[in-house]
Amino acid sequence: MRTRLTEAFGIKHPVLCAPMALITGGRLAAAVSDAGGLGVVGGGYAGTLGGEPDLQQELVHVQGRKFGVGFITWALERAPHLLDQVLAHSPDCVFLSFGDARQFAPQIRRGGAKLICQVQSLSHVDQAIEAGADVIVAQGTEAGGHGARRSTMPFVPEVADYLARKSPATLLLAAGGIADGRGLAAALMLGADGVVVGTRFWASAEALTPTLVTDRAQHFTGDDTVRTTAIDALRGVPWPDEFSFRFINNKLASEWAHREAEAKAEFGSLAVAYADARSRQDFDVVAVVAGECIGLIHDRPNAATILDAMVKQAQALLDRGSRLDFTDGAA
Repeated sequence: MRTRLTEAFGIKHPVLCAPMALITGGRLAAAVSDAGGLGVVGGGYAGTLGGEPDLQQELVHVQGRKFGVGFITWALERAPHLLDQVLAHSPDCVFLSFGDARQFAPQIRRGGAKLICQVQSLSHVDQAIEAGADVIVAQGTEAGGHGARRSTMPFVPEVADYLARKSPATLLLAAGGIADGRGLAAALMLGADGVVVGTRFWASAEALTPTLVTDRAQHFTGDDTVRTTAIDALRGVPWPDEFSFRFINNKLASEWAHREAEAKAEFGSLAVAYADARSRQDFDVVAVVAGECIGLIHDRPNAATILDAMVKQAQALLDRGSRLDFTDGAA
C-alpha cells in the first residue's frame, strides 16, 4: 500500500503504532517496524509520572530499525533534557501530543528527525503547521487514553481539506477507533495518508500490557468505555482541562466520572491509594485504558499478525470498492 507516508518514511505499510505510555515499549515498536509499519516507542510522561519503563532500556530493542519516540508534550516540558537523550539514538521521528510542539521543533529538526504532531482541533493544526510538522495526526475522541472532543469521521476530512489549503506538503494520519482493515481503508478514503493504531496493538503479544488486563478487556465492548477528567484529578496528574481520559469503566469511574468538578476540587486526594492499587493490579480502581474499538478485539496475537491482517483486509475492501458499479441501471 503506497501512500505519501510510506514514501516519506521508507516503510511498507501506512500504519504507525501509537506511542502509548506504559504500553509501547521497544519490543512492540520493533515488531511493528519489522512487519513493515513504523513503531513509535512510548516516552509517555517523560519519566515524570513514576512507574514508567526505563526509556533508554526500551530504545535498545529498536536499534538498527526505523523507529520513533513519542511524548506527552506538557510532560516533556518538565524534563526537556530527555529529548536530547532520545535524539542521540537517531529516531526517524519524534511524535508529540497534547501541547505546543513549537518549542521543541528546532531541536528535533537539528537532530535529524521528522516531527509528528497529534492534534485534536483546528487551532492545534495551526500550531503544528507553525512548528513545521512533517506529519499531523488528527485524533478523534474514540481513541483510548487522552483526547478531546472531535470525532474521527468528520475531523479527518476537515483537517485534510484544511491542510490542502494551508500546508499541502504536510502528511495527514488518522487516529481514534482504528483497529482493523476497515478503519485503515476508511481513513485512506477520508483523505489520510495512513493511520495511527493504539488499542489493537495494546492487545498484542509484544505490548507491555499485563495479560490479566487484556484477558479482562476481551469481554468488553465500546459501550463499556467512559470518558472523564475525574480520574486524572483524583490521582493527581495535571492534565490540561481540554483533555479527558477514555478507559474501560470500573468501580472508581462509576463513582466519580460524573463528578468532574468535585474531583478537580479534590486534586490528588487518591494519589497514594491509586498507586497502591496499581501495584496490586486492582482494576476496580486502576483505569484499563482502551478505545471504543475494544469491542473489535478478541485475542492477543503478535504485532506482525495484526498488521498483516489489517493491511490485507484494507486492500480487499479498497479493491472491492473500485469494482462497484455506479452506472444508472434504468432502461
